[in-house]
Amino acid sequence: MYKLYYYPNNASLAPHLLLKHMGLDYELLLVDKKSNSQKSPEYLKLNPAGRIPTLVDGETVIFESPAICIHLCEQHPEHSLIPPIGDKLRPLFFQWLTYLNNTLQAELMVRYYPHRHTNDESTIPNVIAAQDERIADALAIINDQLAHNKYLIGDELTACDFFLFMLAEWSLPIEKSPLHFEHLAAYLKRLSQHPTVLAVNDIEKIDLTPFQ
Repeated sequence: MYKLYYYPNNASLAPHLLLKHMGLDYELLLVDKKSNSQKSPEYLKLNPAGRIPTLVDGETVIFESPAICIHLCEQHPEHSLIPPIGDKLRPLFFQWLTYLNNTLQAELMVRYYPHRHTNDESTIPNVIAAQDERIADALAIINDQLAHNKYLIGDELTACDFFLFMLAEWSLPIEKSPLHFEHLAAYLKRLSQHPTVLAVNDIEKIDLTPFQ
């Protein structure tokens, strides 16, 4: 049995979607961010970065959401959520997963934690405004990719789509949210109706109304 240390609508959402979609045997273990449990000595033994999520797979402990997603996909290739070695789409899978994590997610983190990126609180509104523009730029690139693709890297669902849906949830309060982009909005509406997304969002009590 896998063990996923999670918090609702956190970076654990993408791994949770994969575990549910693949029908794997897993246990959810809540890490209460409200009480800063991710910084507890017990949790830091598993994840020295003190962040969520962490996946325990037997003797193997993995942190960082993209790494967990890749591990799950490669452990269970029969679900085809990552293109196989030699497939021309495989490098595009890593390209887009990296882009989502290193660009869109990174910009979102600055936007939601601006105090970490300035030593002058009076500049925080400027940081937020600047980040809204940078996030919109990243969403526009994704929108263009979806103009001629059913899913992010082609005609088949992959882990990248679950990861993107997670970040789209976080991007809803942005001034130019994902729903402002024609192709991205249509894609998210379809994805929000996927049985896996419905099931996991019900478990984590996430409101899907904005996508519908």
